[in-house]
Amino acid sequence: MNRTEALEIVKKQLTERRYIHTVGVMETAIELAKRFEADEKKAELAAIFHDYAKFRPKEEMKQIIIDQNMNPSLLEYNTELWHAPVGAFLVRNEVGITDKEVLDAIAYHTSGRPGMTLLEKIVYVADYIEPGRRFPGVDEVRELAKIDLNAALIQSLKNTISFLMTKHQAVYPDTMMTYNDLILGGQTHD
Repeated sequence: MNRTEALEIVKKQLTERRYIHTVGVMETAIELAKRFEADEKKAELAAIFHDYAKFRPKEEMKQIIIDQNMNPSLLEYNTELWHAPVGAFLVRNEVGITDKEVLDAIAYHTSGRPGMTLLEKIVYVADYIEPGRRFPGVDEVRELAKIDLNAALIQSLKNTISFLMTKHQAVYPDTMMTYNDLILGGQTHD
């Protein structure tokens, strides 16, 4: 699937603002893929579809999580996490993308996971630092992403965890485990 086709498909699922964000994530992911020697086409595709399910009804997403035997603990945490794994499922079933690396990059772009692949890290960081993002700490992560993808990912996770804690919100266990995995140098997974 080429970029134009993919963008046409995803544009129908998003608001104009979210579509602009998606284009920014796509451009950032391609840039990071070049910088860190990843597959640029896979980075482009995963970035285009990363928010495919963002505006699906919460009840629909909840039912997909249940019906597809996704991690049931997702339902105990912020609904903002749901669109990533549900999006991967829908991209596979509605769009026909079957590349596991691309689907996993979509599925883990909000939570992370221990043992993240290079592509998963690129999409996660690209989503965090795309040019339209404006929040405390984003510029530091942008600078880190110029030289060290893992350092950028660690800082983005620290920022996210700290933000959730200041808002008295629960931190999804996979996010905390991702942070720990990176800090421990990948020693927490097989």
